[in-house]
Amino acid sequence: MKLQKMLEETGHSAFCSEELESVDIKGIEANSSKTEEGYLFVAITGYQRDGHDYIQDAIDRGAAAVIGEQNLADLTVPYVRVENSRDSLANLAAHFYDFPSAKHIMIGITGTNGKTTTSFMLRHILEYAGYSCALFGTVHNVINGQTYDSKNTTPDSLELQKLLAKSDDDIVIMEVSSHGLAQKRLEGIEYDIGLFTNLAHEHLDYHHTIEEYFEVKQLLFSKLKEGGQAIISTHDEWGEKLTDLLNQRKIKVSTFGKTDKDDLIFDSKSDVHCSDFQVTESGKQLHFQMTIPGLHNIYNASMAYLTGRKIGIESDRLIDAFKSFPGIPGRFEMYSHPNDATAVIDYAHTADAFSYCLKTARDCGAKRIVHVFGFRGDRDESKRDEMMAVSSQMTDCTILTLDDLNGIDQNDMIAELEKYREASGKAADLIIPDRTLAIKKAWDMAKAGDWILVTGKGSEVYKDNYELPSKSDQETFALLIDQNTTIAT
Repeated sequence: MKLQKMLEETGHSAFCSEELESVDIKGIEANSSKTEEGYLFVAITGYQRDGHDYIQDAIDRGAAAVIGEQNLADLTVPYVRVENSRDSLANLAAHFYDFPSAKHIMIGITGTNGKTTTSFMLRHILEYAGYSCALFGTVHNVINGQTYDSKNTTPDSLELQKLLAKSDDDIVIMEVSSHGLAQKRLEGIEYDIGLFTNLAHEHLDYHHTIEEYFEVKQLLFSKLKEGGQAIISTHDEWGEKLTDLLNQRKIKVSTFGKTDKDDLIFDSKSDVHCSDFQVTESGKQLHFQMTIPGLHNIYNASMAYLTGRKIGIESDRLIDAFKSFPGIPGRFEMYSHPNDATAVIDYAHTADAFSYCLKTARDCGAKRIVHVFGFRGDRDESKRDEMMAVSSQMTDCTILTLDDLNGIDQNDMIAELEKYREASGKAADLIIPDRTLAIKKAWDMAKAGDWILVTGKGSEVYKDNYELPSKSDQETFALLIDQNTTIAT
């Protein structure tokens, strides 16, 4: 593909020149080590590394041209200086791969909590109805029925276009993170349906204020195709605010909430701890039987259901599909304890998510709740007070432990945990820095009717080493369950 044509058709015509007319581009890369003969190398100013420092390496590997932001001269290949190379990469990648999102029904899901669960539920019910679905998200990516590791909730713009081009699926379901929106990873993609689950205190180390966080989240709905639709949960003020905003823009909006103005109305008398719930749609009451408990999962299921309806699937078929939903790795993943207690692993890492998980345990009849969690190093510290307050108020014992340190000194993090344990004022609360031993302590404490909740990592692999020979919370539980495994502590 001719570079001149690519630039002209992506709004970069001002940079065109006779020098570029003969440059033929065989691929695009932002990683110099992956650059091959005839590739266009785009230098991105990252958070840890600056791609401009690797331009010569890309040229040595065969780059035919380079795009960047700095004023550079004397390169041996054509160089195009742009204002924002990250934006340019996204648009050029979409063009190079011939706008692959256009061949799919595109569904984007944003919000603080519930993106992963909603996406898995949605994929399950759509495939039950006969559609093939790609899935891009936090746990893994699924393309053409094959599962691939996921590095980020929302892939970078170049990887995303490659994956979309690879997919032959009818529908693409994407978790859309605020980082993905802020960093322009989604340029060149238009969505048929956009979902908004909720907004809570999270990522304010990056977005600074909850208002700025909301403004970034709502950018998803500026990427709807003409005639595209929004599906919004109105259970918090941000859902209501977004609904009003999109109505002003004349965008089609369907809502799930608790008032007569909502398209899908939740029946507050639903027996949520038994995973059964009722909703009303167009005056008709519908009864759902779920495989996982919790009010938050009812919200997620309702969003998925509304999306299925907008695609045109019959109500009865969708309701039937939920009965066989297999669950999600690391999302309210339940384990049976030999003492007739219940153990749960969940990705919850905000006060709001804690509240839903802990309330579900109590609604399900928990006699005692033991909550194991830690704070992630080098992440939003402003949410920690709320997280500790919720855990302290809703549990019988909180065991504070380590999460990913991310370069933070372990002793400094332990001192931080001490501060929060002292502030809780609960004698039952403990600090056990080794995450695997913290989980074992909760396991050993459990009696009939108790619930153990281990939150923060879900299905993620540990970054740090611990005493027990396990690499995740899931493997730690597997060790504890296996009666043939001897664990020395």
